Amino acid sequence: MKFISIFYGIFLLIVLIIYWTLAEQRLRLWILLLASLVFYASLHIQYIPLLLVLTFINFRLGLEIGKNTSPGPHSQDWRISNEEWQFAQADWNLRRLKILWLGVILNVSLLLGFKYLPPVFRVVFNLSTEAPDATFKFIAPLGISFFTFECIAYLIDVYRGAPATEQFLKFATYKLFFAKLISGPITRYHNLAIQFNTPHLPTVDKVAEALWLIARGAVKKGIFADYLGIFVDLCFGNLQRAGSADLWLATWAYGLQLYLDFNGYVDIARGTALLFGLVLPENFDFPYFSTSIAEFWRRWHITLGDWLRNYIYFPLGGSRQGLIRTCWNLFIVMLIAGIWHGSAWGYVVWGVFHGLALGVHRLTDAISDRFENMEYFWQNPLGIILAWLLTQLMVFTSWIWFRLPNLQDSSLVIGHLWGHSADEQFVQKIYVEALNMNQYQIAWLLLAIAGLMGIVYAFNRKLKLELNWPIKLVFVPISLYAVWLLAPEGSLPYIYFDF
Repeated sequence: MKFISIFYGIFLLIVLIIYWTLAEQRLRLWILLLASLVFYASLHIQYIPLLLVLTFINFRLGLEIGKNTSPGPHSQDWRISNEEWQFAQADWNLRRLKILWLGVILNVSLLLGFKYLPPVFRVVFNLSTEAPDATFKFIAPLGISFFTFECIAYLIDVYRGAPATEQFLKFATYKLFFAKLISGPITRYHNLAIQFNTPHLPTVDKVAEALWLIARGAVKKGIFADYLGIFVDLCFGNLQRAGSADLWLATWAYGLQLYLDFNGYVDIARGTALLFGLVLPENFDFPYFSTSIAEFWRRWHITLGDWLRNYIYFPLGGSRQGLIRTCWNLFIVMLIAGIWHGSAWGYVVWGVFHGLALGVHRLTDAISDRFENMEYFWQNPLGIILAWLLTQLMVFTSWIWFRLPNLQDSSLVIGHLWGHSADEQFVQKIYVEALNMNQYQIAWLLLAIAGLMGIVYAFNRKLKLELNWPIKLVFVPISLYAVWLLAPEGSLPYIYFDF
C-alpha cells in the first residue's frame, strides 16, 4: 500500500472513522495497532512476527532497566546501613547498565545483520553482485533502521531516568504506528505517549493543516521527485556515455530529488498523524539554505541528527574535551551515520566526507573567533553567499556516493565531472527520445524548482507568512488532482525505504 494511492486514502478514511467513533482510548490504541499491522502486511507481511517479537523484547528490557530492586536510603529495614545501601545501589546500577548493553547489542546486531550479512555471504561464497538473489533471499524489513534506532533511544532514555511504560499496548502502538514506521521521523516514546493519553479531536484548522501536509507531500513526491528521478536514473544508469554537463545536472537533480522525496514522505506522515490528533516532529527545515555543514545537519533529517547527537556525540564527550577531541567525535558520529545507511563502501565515504567537513567547519569557527576580520567576513553578505555556495557544493557532490554507493561507479562520476563529452547516442536516447528536453531546459527546470523553494523559504522564514486554513483547503483538491493528472506512470519507490 503506497502513501500516494487511492487504496491508502480509503484505508486512512476507514481507520479515522473507526478511531474517532470510539470513546475509550484503549480501544483507539487497538485500532491504531491493528491498522498499522494491516498497513505493514500490505508491504512486508513476512516480517510482522519479527517486529512484534522485537517490540515485546524491548518492552521487557525497558521494564527491567526501570525496575528499582535496591532498597531505598530510608528503607523500613533499620538493619541496612548507609554503606550497605550504597553497595546495593551500585549493584542495581550495574545491573541496569548490563541490561541496557544487552538491549543495545541486540538491536545493533539485528540492524547490522540485515544490512551486512548479504554482502558478507556474497564475498564468502564468491557471488557476483549481479547474481540472482535466489541463493540468499535476504531482504531487510522495511523501516528496520528507524525501528531499531527508536528502540535504542527508548532503552537509553529509561536508563537515564525516564519512566518505563508498563502498558505493552501503548508501547507497541508507538513502535508500529503506520504513519512513521517505514521512514520516520524518528520519534521518542515519551513524547508520543503523552499524546496518546490526551487525544483531542482535531479542530477545523488542524484538519486543514493535516490535509495540506498530505497534499503538498504528494506533490513533492509524486510530481517533482519522481520526474527528477527519471532523469537521474537515465543519467546514472549510463555513466560510460554521459558527459560532464550531464553528470553535474544529474548530481544537482538527485540532491533535489532526495530532499523532495524524503520531505514529501514526512509531510504525508505528519499529516496522517495530525488527523489522529498526534504531532510528529519536524524532519526538515529548508536544509539547502544552510550556510555551513553544521547548520545543514541541524536542518536535514532533524530527528536522525538529534539521535546521533544525544546517543552518540554527547556520550563520546561532545565538545567538552577540547577542539581536537570535538572534531574526532564529529568524525566518528558521521562515520556511524554512513554505516547506518548501508553496507556499501560509498556510504562510508559519504560519512567520512561529512565528518571531515564538520571538523573543518569547527576548526574554521575556532580560527575565526581569534581573528576579528575573518569573523566579520563570514558575517557580511559576500561571506554569507560564499559560505552558502561552499556548503551546497560539498553537500551535493557528497550525494554522488550516496546515490552510487558502489565505489567503481561513484569514482567514475567524480573522474568525469570535468572535460568529458557525452556520445551522440546518449544525447539522442536520453534528451530527444526519453525526455524530449535538452540540457538547457533541464538546467532551467532545476533552477525553477530551486527558485520555488527559495520563494517558500522567504515567505515562511523571512516574512513569517503562511497560508490560512481556508486557502489550504482550497489547494488540497487542486494538489491531489494535479498529482493524479501529472504524476509519471509507475511511481518510483521512496528512496529512504532502502535505509
